[in-house]
Amino acid sequence: MDMKKYISKIVMAGLLAGGVMLSSCNDYLSVVPKGEKIPTTLADFEALLRDEYNCQRVDVLQELILLNDRYVSSSNLSYYPLYSANYNWDESADRIKLNDEDEGTYYTTYSSISTCNLIIENAASMTETTDTERKALVAQAKVLRAMNYFTLVNYYSDTYTDETAAQKGGVPVILSANINAPYTQPSVKEVYDFMLEDMEEAYNDLPEKAQTILHPDRATADAFYARLYLQMGNYDKALEYADKALEANDALFDWVDFYRQYESVIEDSTDFNTSLPSPMGFDYVENYDFRHGSTSYSTTESGLTLDRASRFEKGDARMAARWKLRDMGDVGSYYVSTMRGYFNYGGMTTVEVYFIKAECLAREGQYQEAMDLVNKVRQTRILPEVYTPLSASGTDEAVRLIIRTKANEMIQTQVPFIDARRLNAEGKYPVTLTKTVDGKTLTLSPDSHLWTMPFPQGAVKNPGNGSITQNVSK
Repeated sequence: MDMKKYISKIVMAGLLAGGVMLSSCNDYLSVVPKGEKIPTTLADFEALLRDEYNCQRVDVLQELILLNDRYVSSSNLSYYPLYSANYNWDESADRIKLNDEDEGTYYTTYSSISTCNLIIENAASMTETTDTERKALVAQAKVLRAMNYFTLVNYYSDTYTDETAAQKGGVPVILSANINAPYTQPSVKEVYDFMLEDMEEAYNDLPEKAQTILHPDRATADAFYARLYLQMGNYDKALEYADKALEANDALFDWVDFYRQYESVIEDSTDFNTSLPSPMGFDYVENYDFRHGSTSYSTTESGLTLDRASRFEKGDARMAARWKLRDMGDVGSYYVSTMRGYFNYGGMTTVEVYFIKAECLAREGQYQEAMDLVNKVRQTRILPEVYTPLSASGTDEAVRLIIRTKANEMIQTQVPFIDARRLNAEGKYPVTLTKTVDGKTLTLSPDSHLWTMPFPQGAVKNPGNGSITQNVSK
C-alpha cells in the first residue's frame, strides 16, 4: 500500500468513527454508505480538527528513546532492534533496515496533515457559516499543519541552520487530501519557508480565544512562532513572539502546592497502587493548546531510568509527584509513573515559552533577567525548604542553566530533542550524552548521525505519487 493511500485509510477510520464520510470529490469514496454523512457545514469540518486520535497526536517515540528520556525494558530492547539501536546509541546499526517496525510518527503526523488539507481545500464550499468563521477554521488548520511539518522536519531531516538549510533534504510536503495528489520533497529551508507562509496566512484570521483547547488561537500561534524562530536561531523574533504569548497567558501551575496536597502518597515508598490525578490535561493552566503524545486516551507516563532521574534538581516537586523509585528484582530499579490521566506532550505551554524568552534574553546579554524568569518557574516547582535562586555570571553559564532546567521541565515531549539538535548544530553549547551499560561507557556525540531519524521503509518503498529520499545513511 502506498503512502498516500495508507494515510488516507487512517484518516477515513477516524472519520467513520465520528460518523462523517468524505465526498467523492476528494477521491475517498464515490458512494456514501447508508447512515453516513458527507461533511458540508462548518460544524462538520470543524469536528475533523477535534479528532484526537488522528489529528491531535504528536508521536515522537524514537526521539524519547534516543535521549533516554523514558525507560525501556530489556525485553523491549531485545524484541525491537530499532529501540535498542537508538537507546544504546549504536552507530553501527542500519536503522533504515530496522525501521519497518516504527512507522507511527510518520503516518500519524501525515494523517493529521491530510485532515488539515481537507479543511483548507473545502473551505469555499462550507455551508452554515460566516466568512469570519470559515477563515478562522482554515487558519487553525494551517497552524496545525505547520506544527505537524515542524515535528516531521525536526525528526527526519537534519537541523536547520542558515548555512546548510538550502542544501539539506527535507520531508515530503503534501498540499492535498486527494489520494493521488503529487508531492515533492523540498529542502529543509523550503519546508521552513512553507511553515512560515502557513503561519503568516493564518495569523490575522485566528480567534483571540479558540472554541476548544484543541483549536489553535492567536496565543497558540505566538507560542509556536517563538518555538519556530528559536529553532531557526532568530532570537529577536523568538523573543518578540514569546512576549506576545506570555501577555496572553503567563500562568504557571503550582507543583509545590500539588505536592503538599498528595505528600503522604508521594512519600510512601511502598505505595504503588495509588494513582495521582494528572493536572496536565485539557484544563492545565499552562496550556495554550493541547495535543497528545503517542496515545490519545487516559494513561500513565513512561518510566525513567535511575540515570535520567538523577538529573533533576533536589526538591523538584514536579518530578517527585510524577515518578517513584521502584525495585523490580531481576528487571532492576527504575522510576515508575505515579499518575494517570491526560498529558499535554504535544501542545504549546507557558513554561516552554518562559524558557524560550529566558534563552533569548541571555543571548542578548540580559542574563540576570533571564535567570529571573527561570527562577519564577522554579519557585512553582522546587520545594521551598531546599529552594535557592539560580544565578549566572554571564551568558554562557545562563544558557547552560536554562537548557538543563528546560530539559527536565519538558521531559517526554519533543522539546529536549529539538533543543539538543539546535545546540549541536550551533556548536557553542553542544549536547553529549553518556551512560554505562554492563561496565561499558556509551556516548551519544553531538555530531552523531543518530540525531536524524530514517524514514520508515513502508513510506520509501511505497511512496505514492512522488518519491522519498533518505536523509541519513543508516
